[in-house]
Amino acid sequence: MPMQPPSDLLICNVRPLGGAPADVLLRAGCIAAVGPALAAPAGCAVEEGGGALLLPGLVESHTHLDKTMWGMDWYRNEVGPRLTDKIDNERAWRAASGHDAGAQSLALARAFLARGATCVRTHVDVDTQAGLRHVEGVLRTRAALQAVQRIQVVAFPQSGLLGRPGTAELLEAALAAGADVLGGLDPCAIDGDPVRSLDTLFAISERRGVPLDIHLHEPGAMGAFSLGLVLERTAALGLQGRVAVSHGFCLGDVPEAEGRALLERMARLGVALVTSAPPSRPVPPLKMCLEAGVVVAGGNDGIRDAWTPYGSPDMLERAMFIGLRHNLRRDDEIALALGCVTQAGAQACGFSDYGLAPGCRADLVLVDAQAVAHAVVARPVRRLVVSGGRIVARGGELIV
Repeated sequence: MPMQPPSDLLICNVRPLGGAPADVLLRAGCIAAVGPALAAPAGCAVEEGGGALLLPGLVESHTHLDKTMWGMDWYRNEVGPRLTDKIDNERAWRAASGHDAGAQSLALARAFLARGATCVRTHVDVDTQAGLRHVEGVLRTRAALQAVQRIQVVAFPQSGLLGRPGTAELLEAALAAGADVLGGLDPCAIDGDPVRSLDTLFAISERRGVPLDIHLHEPGAMGAFSLGLVLERTAALGLQGRVAVSHGFCLGDVPEAEGRALLERMARLGVALVTSAPPSRPVPPLKMCLEAGVVVAGGNDGIRDAWTPYGSPDMLERAMFIGLRHNLRRDDEIALALGCVTQAGAQACGFSDYGLAPGCRADLVLVDAQAVAHAVVARPVRRLVVSGGRIVARGGELIV
């Protein structure tokens, strides 16, 4: 049964991003007004904010909802060290176990929502063994939560694009079925033919009119070469503002002058960077990226799956990890980490009408914290989560 339209709601006495106390009026699922001592219209529900810190809805810009074992029995990880070891092991395990991408993606998406993530971009495996099974499961999750959570589905060739004939056609079929974004993976290291790989990928993107989000794990000179090819095609096809590069480890693994030059090209073309800031790999230097004008979003990558036992559906925690990885200690620096999982995430993924200004979609998170930096480092239980004007969680527990 479809949900009823959201009712009008006045949230009193909150501090938007740690600023002066204000009230927030929500009407028809959007922010209608922000200011002191707002009057409640007739019939409007009133929620006392108690001086809580008000954040916009949190944004997860890179996860893999379809892979997760969230809530399942512990998986004993004995996979080999190479990227291909992880890819092959996971594909075999999912086929043998009958892992249900629909049920598991729903469980993890709801856990994200309870912690305030109202926008999620998820990469979903497409390959010649599973076909569209995982995509179909996540599309069911997207449909089930569409009233309370915005989910973008990336059709992602986890096993590579060129090595398994028929994958390109399956990616097109996934987009036709409702996937929002086209994914790619390591055109040199996995596909072995970066020109053909990226030509194929960009041709699909152009034909289908969808944005691109390309995993780039490749290190050093190899990764920089692949990134250069991505930027050339972005410019040639007029895809400015429509391409994201996930991970981009090479940007933290090349000489500084080369890295700066690549970042300046990314900024000119509006190519966003999505990082999980892992401690085990070189990562793009956050401040250098921002100084160049590159939009940097944050994501968890995998959470509790056959690749990794780590991760949690808490974007404040991910902001904290980004802060730790980049040695951000001042309050204004830690605010940059929060930006990766709020405004920059929305911009990188193209989630529209985002923010705390009148006219924005009413996605709000209240936490008991004295300042933005306090919220990031303490990661308090979400006192209230509002999505599309609806209260969806209280005290960290979903009520929808």
